[in-house]
Amino acid sequence: MSAMRSPRALAVGVLAAGMMSHQPHAQSFGRTPSASEIAGWDIDVRPDGAGLPAGGGTVAQGRAVYDENCAACHGPEGRDGIRDRLAGGQGTLASGQPIKTVGSYWPYATTLFDYIRRAMPYQAPASLSADETYAVSAYILYLNGILPAEGGLDRASLPRVRMPNRDGFLPEREFTAGWTAAR
Repeated sequence: MSAMRSPRALAVGVLAAGMMSHQPHAQSFGRTPSASEIAGWDIDVRPDGAGLPAGGGTVAQGRAVYDENCAACHGPEGRDGIRDRLAGGQGTLASGQPIKTVGSYWPYATTLFDYIRRAMPYQAPASLSADETYAVSAYILYLNGILPAEGGLDRASLPRVRMPNRDGFLPEREFTAGWTAAR
């Protein structure tokens, strides 16, 4: 007797077809998040500074934050660490051995803040306060010669920092529609 004629095979086939045709509805899972839950995840910062929190920090404050949270991986001066180099490299991008750092490659200082805020320090991502994040961003920009030793950053000043490679990227229209960054 062939499998097609077996009552057991027919029953299994009908059961399987019935199970595959029943799709659970999305509204039967979970719940709509509250505004405060969404706000907790809505922490992106755009190149124009939209999304930056209140707060601020200085280069001097940033050095202390850096020494405690960053130097073990990135080296005491943003170089020669076991992880990515953060400082130097200006003028090397067109060379045979480009050195991509915050100061040589990144087009917007707000991206530095955003990345640190979300992903650093490595051992405890997103654990720095807004003030600590502004401060360590200021220190890293200082290491790259972008801010002076007495400099600082806050919500108003960070988007105005002009990075050396600001014009090194050509934005794609489809990704920048409705948004304009200060050039």
